[in-house]
Amino acid sequence: MRQLVIISGKGGTGKTVISASFAVLAAHADGGPVMADCDVDAADLHLLLHPRLRERHEFKSGRSAVLREDKCTGCGKCVEVCRFSAIRKDGDAVVIDPIPCEGCALCSRVCPAGAIEMVENISGEWFISDTVYGPLVHARLGVAEENSGKLVTLVRAQARRIAGEKNKKLVITDGPPGIGCPVISSIAGADCVLVVTEPTMSGIHDMERVIDLARHFRITPIVCVNKYDINEEKSKEIEDYCAKEGLLLSGKIPFDRAVPEALVKGKTVVEDSGSAASEAIRELWNKVKATLKRIGETSNPGSKD
Repeated sequence: MRQLVIISGKGGTGKTVISASFAVLAAHADGGPVMADCDVDAADLHLLLHPRLRERHEFKSGRSAVLREDKCTGCGKCVEVCRFSAIRKDGDAVVIDPIPCEGCALCSRVCPAGAIEMVENISGEWFISDTVYGPLVHARLGVAEENSGKLVTLVRAQARRIAGEKNKKLVITDGPPGIGCPVISSIAGADCVLVVTEPTMSGIHDMERVIDLARHFRITPIVCVNKYDINEEKSKEIEDYCAKEGLLLSGKIPFDRAVPEALVKGKTVVEDSGSAASEAIRELWNKVKATLKRIGETSNPGSKD
């Protein structure tokens, strides 16, 4: 089993379009892939893969304070010790606001009446779905909820489990943007990381940061420039950077109106047209496949897979 993670360092570079396109192109190779959408704060891979929901599960993480009003004496000690202003007095009554509550549990420890309990949060949901291209594991984090790194880890673990059970040889992961905890959770243990960037100052800056992150985990990234022709000077800067750093520049995708036109129809550009972007993504996929094959041969010298 090989794990390909597609990341970007920043939002809006087109990684989800490429992830969905790879799912389409890989659908009939080696039994097809398992897809994982690890952008749990703003998951949207399902918009292009049109999944049929098979399983729905609650994601529980962290704890919040809950007041048992029948036990509360209104002494106010909890109000005094709460550093997050999550507890206040309303007349003689004590009120706990779950939004600023950080779950430190100090209030429950100082309450002489035992009126405050720490209850596990339902922070979101995760799903297992079927698509015409293969299984999809995806999730939705609740509004203002934390611990998205834990949810990403869960999504990846389920995708690997399904791949093992169904004898799938590839897991394609649409990673989150940035370089924070969710990204770390999405790339740890991956075989290959594809960094999708764009020829802008912010695109180059964030590409460099996420490449440093991948290298920290001893994963050699490969790079793709999306919409390279909107600023060919910056695209050349990215090429020079990759050459200097010894990185594979695996693809250059042109700006193409066929991409948004396909998205409006709920399709990927590779299944909707023979446009320039479609051909460039197909070439990119062939290079990524070759990279994954080399990784497999290096890690399993005697394997013919």
